Amino acid sequence: MSKSIKFMALAGLLAAVAACASQEEEYIVVDPEPISVEPTHTGKFK
Repeated sequence: MSKSIKFMALAGLLAAVAACASQEEEYIVVDPEPISVEPTHTGKFK
């Protein structure tokens, strides 16, 4: 193979490895909201 083909193949391989290695996953944690609110005592029924 010629040197230019080897160089292009090596450059493509390095670019692919660099693209895969630089990915970082971000985790976002969200506190769940309460499904329902507990009733409060209003004094309506005594």
